[in-house]
Amino acid sequence: MLWNFKPQARAFRYVGHKDVVTSVQFSPLGNLLASASRDRTVRLWIPDKRGKSSEFKAHTAPVRSVDFSADGQFLATASEDKSIKVWNMYRQRFLYSLYRHTHWVRCAKFSPDGRLIVSCSEDKTIKIWDTTNKQCVNNFSDSLGFANFVDFNPNGTCIASAGSDHTVKIWDIRVNKLLQHYRVHSSGVNCVSFHPSGNYLITASSDGTLKILDLLEGRLIYTLQGHTGPVFTVSFSKGGELFASGGTDAQVLLWRTNFDEMNCKDIIKRNLKRLHFDSPPHLLDIYPRTPHLHEGKIETVEINPKLEVIDLQTSTPPVVDILSFDSTTTTETTVRTPPDKGEGICGYFLNPSLTTSECFPTTLKKKTEDMSDLPSESQRSIPLAVTDALGHIMEQLNVLTQTVSILEQRLTLTEDKLKDCLENQQKLFSAIHQKS
Repeated sequence: MLWNFKPQARAFRYVGHKDVVTSVQFSPLGNLLASASRDRTVRLWIPDKRGKSSEFKAHTAPVRSVDFSADGQFLATASEDKSIKVWNMYRQRFLYSLYRHTHWVRCAKFSPDGRLIVSCSEDKTIKIWDTTNKQCVNNFSDSLGFANFVDFNPNGTCIASAGSDHTVKIWDIRVNKLLQHYRVHSSGVNCVSFHPSGNYLITASSDGTLKILDLLEGRLIYTLQGHTGPVFTVSFSKGGELFASGGTDAQVLLWRTNFDEMNCKDIIKRNLKRLHFDSPPHLLDIYPRTPHLHEGKIETVEINPKLEVIDLQTSTPPVVDILSFDSTTTTETTVRTPPDKGEGICGYFLNPSLTTSECFPTTLKKKTEDMSDLPSESQRSIPLAVTDALGHIMEQLNVLTQTVSILEQRLTLTEDKLKDCLENQQKLFSAIHQKS
């Protein structure tokens, strides 16, 4: 669902997935929307009234998360087939897989600089991957539970994990050290989100509450009780003035923050000059502490907006259903069909990062100025024969991808059957040995 609140509340519903949608994310420029589903596919949508989409089929099990790199050129997907896959958005093609987890992978996130990927799995490990050599360079283990969600802080020096054991942990990936350990929830933690300053962390839990943690003071400062059931997701806005949460009570709550009352940038600059030359301050380096915004509030503040906030939105906003292209031919169709007369590069789905400012005047103006020397679609004049050949190649690659996926699935089944046979054989030998 794509919601538009101005001038009036309305929504576009994109129809295409055949099972539960597990994760969605906008690209950094906002010109593309990625979605993951239990139907084992990942879809890329152009967020407009036409709702064009492209479908990726490479995982052999439900896909749990999608995440764009900071430059929008790569997409990481995590799946229950125990793998993380990375895709090139420039040409919309598969790049490589990361295999080291031994159980379902629940989440995978890029670092702010795009050089690392962090992933968490039900095998009770959190792994750090180097995107250059495709190797696992770090491993954090937890014997009590597994992480439902992980993410980098804005500086890329730490990661936060939301644990099924009701805990939230902050790890320093430079020294492989657990910095902070919070036990503030009474049920599993499903999601976390860093404030853009990196000084605050908000958590969402199955106990029906949201918690806001002050990472500089190392304590809980707010408990939010707006939802009437488990809360599964939460996210700060780009500037940190707002955050949204969603849960099983079938509603999305939008919250306003008061963190902008404290100028965090001034504190960071002062500590940057004191301790570091070329790297942001460490969470534990900010000392001595200046008078804090929440000083004197020893106990956590509980907020229940149900008692204070009136819902001014209509209960039934107009919703427009938008059907996607056929999933098996989407990529070919969008490659071979030239843009409409007034569409320009906006409809050129092969490279959504090169959309013009006519389609998204506010978000892409600066980007298109940097790319003003790129040739337009009319100047490319690709011969029809070349276009047909590329379309045929895309068809063959799609068939090959599906074949590899089927082979992986069969190999997994064969391994499971072989394991069962060996176990039965061992039991048979044991029984014969006991009788003899």
